[in-house]
Amino acid sequence: MRGDPAVVVLNGGSSSGKSSLARSLQELLPDPWLAFSVDTLVDAMPSSCIAFTPDGEVHLGPRFGELEEAWMAGVATMVRSGARVIIDDVFLSGPASQERWRVPLTGLDVLWVGVRCDPEVAARREGERGDRPIGMARSQATMVHEGVVYDMEVDTSFMSADDCAQLIAKWMNRQTGETTHEPH
Repeated sequence: MRGDPAVVVLNGGSSSGKSSLARSLQELLPDPWLAFSVDTLVDAMPSSCIAFTPDGEVHLGPRFGELEEAWMAGVATMVRSGARVIIDDVFLSGPASQERWRVPLTGLDVLWVGVRCDPEVAARREGERGDRPIGMARSQATMVHEGVVYDMEVDTSFMSADDCAQLIAKWMNRQTGETTHEPH
């Protein structure tokens, strides 16, 4: 990141708290920020493009990549048009996933944030949610971070989304000199 970020990319496994963190950031940061989750993309996909096994493995169909690329380009276009965006993603292929975002975000100031969560904590959250295949959170908890380069990391295992958002906002303030406001 070179200056005032226009994009915050949150990478972490399923049930790590990324969506809650994105909402907390939206409340805390002084300007309006849009939040987009890879879950929205997945929900929009036809079943031929993505499937989940009962144990939480993700299988991508042959056309997933081109639709993902179009979605990423659309998000980047919104940023170039003046929107500030928080991206909530799961880098299943580690650095290759990060590179797929780097390409459309080229030339933009991006804050890369690793959202870590203890596998046991993520698995417990996954069970409480009831909307994910059991096993996905545990398998993704560390794997999605392997080889990925971040500007900063937070750990949601025992910190609230609001506390993690405060850490991110403080880091951004040190880089830009901006101030944040209290959540509503």
